[in-house]
Amino acid sequence: MKSGIYRQRNIQLVFLVCGVLLVLRAAQLQLFDNSFRRRADSTTIENLTVYPPRGLVYDRNGRLIVNNEATYDLMVTYSQVNLKEMDVPKFCAILGITEAEFRQNLVKDWKSGKYSKSVPYVFLKKMTPQTCARLQESLYEFPGFFVQVRNIRGYPESVGAHVLGYINEVDPRDIEKSKGKYETGDYIGAAGIESAYEDYLRGKKGATALLRDNLGRIVGKYKDGAEDSPAEAGHDLVTSIDIRLQAYAEYLMQNKTGSVVALDPKTGQILAMVSAPTYDPNLLIMTQDRGQEFSRLLTHPLKYFFDRTVMAKYPPGSIFKTAVSLAGMQEGVISPTGGFGCSGGYYYAGRTYKCHHSGHLNGVVDALAHSCNTYYMVKYRDIIDKFGYSNPQQGLDLFNKYMKEFGFGQRLGIDYPNESPGSYPTSAYYDKIYPKKLGGWHSPTIMSCGIGQGELQLTTLQMANFAACIANRGYWYAPHLAMAFKDTTSIPDRFFQKHVVSVEPRYFETVVEGMAQCVERGTARIAQIPGISVCGKTGTSQNPHGDDHSVFFAFAPKTDPKIAIAVYVENAGWGASYAAPVASLMIEHFLRDTIAADRKPLEEKMARANLIDKYIANKESAKIRAKAPAPRRDSLPNPEDTPLDESPAAVTQPQAPGTNRQNRR
Repeated sequence: MKSGIYRQRNIQLVFLVCGVLLVLRAAQLQLFDNSFRRRADSTTIENLTVYPPRGLVYDRNGRLIVNNEATYDLMVTYSQVNLKEMDVPKFCAILGITEAEFRQNLVKDWKSGKYSKSVPYVFLKKMTPQTCARLQESLYEFPGFFVQVRNIRGYPESVGAHVLGYINEVDPRDIEKSKGKYETGDYIGAAGIESAYEDYLRGKKGATALLRDNLGRIVGKYKDGAEDSPAEAGHDLVTSIDIRLQAYAEYLMQNKTGSVVALDPKTGQILAMVSAPTYDPNLLIMTQDRGQEFSRLLTHPLKYFFDRTVMAKYPPGSIFKTAVSLAGMQEGVISPTGGFGCSGGYYYAGRTYKCHHSGHLNGVVDALAHSCNTYYMVKYRDIIDKFGYSNPQQGLDLFNKYMKEFGFGQRLGIDYPNESPGSYPTSAYYDKIYPKKLGGWHSPTIMSCGIGQGELQLTTLQMANFAACIANRGYWYAPHLAMAFKDTTSIPDRFFQKHVVSVEPRYFETVVEGMAQCVERGTARIAQIPGISVCGKTGTSQNPHGDDHSVFFAFAPKTDPKIAIAVYVENAGWGASYAAPVASLMIEHFLRDTIAADRKPLEEKMARANLIDKYIANKESAKIRAKAPAPRRDSLPNPEDTPLDESPAAVTQPQAPGTNRQNRR
């Protein structure tokens, strides 16, 4: 009897305990644990990224040069697609794709970790507005699919491809380096201004939650958007570029290889920056044809993506004589008004290093005006030998102090990617090449550097910056492209830092006058602009692989300069043949907004000149020479390889292709 009562009580106790546990569990699920609620929400709420519009880009005069255009990406969540009930043929017909493409776009490598069946991913990129409109009418029939609006770049002026840059979709390396800043499908500035100011232009992503019904169709915003976070647009950037001057420079440099950099010497703001050949930036907007165009430009023999303004390193040629003049005068080695006789060449050790000038020079002004090679070989040697013929190291180190102050052999700090520092030879470099146990080196070994040849290499940006330094009579600001932001954001402070050189202003005045006389009565007469005092210097840069390069740098007006410019045209011969006319026309266009009627023929000649075939021929010649045994390097420059620079005759009769160097007088 008692055992039955105990058994009954035990059973009741068990039921009571189980009941209490069930009540507690139910309370936990209902009141405290929201995991089931989140799981339910995940099947009815779609969290989507809201992409911000990138910041707009303007030129210095307020003209819009980079804008945003809407594009439509079709997104899909694989787990919400019911292939058994979906009308795939109709879906494909609307989009204009095949069923094979449908399957390829839908099914991903789920094991890779890049895609998830429950997370939206791009099914079809960049639909046209017409296709998007057709799809929207029937989108309710295709659960799991939705349209996401993105912004892509557009270029209203169709110029400035290199300087403006382009955007790319991020790759795994970008995502890894960003530490959570970027995700698959994001866009990133990949070149030019887009890359340099990516953190300012990209904006901040937002998020929105969409509510779906039991069929996976979007029926509205979750909680009426109360938990959404808006996207923040990128900062609008005002650049220093004058887009009309940029377009004009590209017009003059069409069918040529080379580069042009023009800047405001008072501020370092870049007015135009052209790498030729260039291309229409609209070719690389994010459309279906972009990949094909990108591959074509990337593999083209003209190297469209090689930015010659900051990446190409060139021997500057005779424009470097201005640097030799300044350093020499400051060190007391060169007398500004000291007379000098040139007999048509420099004679050393039984060799003649030819010079097109012949006659008496009344100091630096005449030497620059006539670009006398003999004068600058002698004066450069005097600088190197200042501490004795047997101690050229100290003399070169002293000279290189000024090279650094002028901005050579270093990055100038432009807000632009891929800037090369260029280079100038050091005493340590020559000590390594010419060991003392083998006789060492002396000033004659390197005297070709005095006329801008030898191991000296500058970028076009550095040449333009040096022109600005001379225009300012002894100081420069780091060249830059950002002038202001539309909001209160500041541009970097480093662009307001003045770099002052240790050459006295009076010596700069001598060089300025020499450059003025070079245009007035010397080798750069073709650069004259009636009513505008142009100060310039021509150069013919030796090219071991074929035709020489045409070089010119200048500023104007002589007093209160408004523009400094450097032009480098590859394989174009005399500096007065192409580089000087292009620079002169750009100066006139910038200062007067027009070209005088009597200079229109020169403008047409520059624009119509086609040097592309010559460039390609030189490249082929270089390949052939590269396969041949390297010639033994002589300790002295070869007199036949010394460029004679521009003769006055070249001003009116440009050098014909293939003319022998020895007949250039």
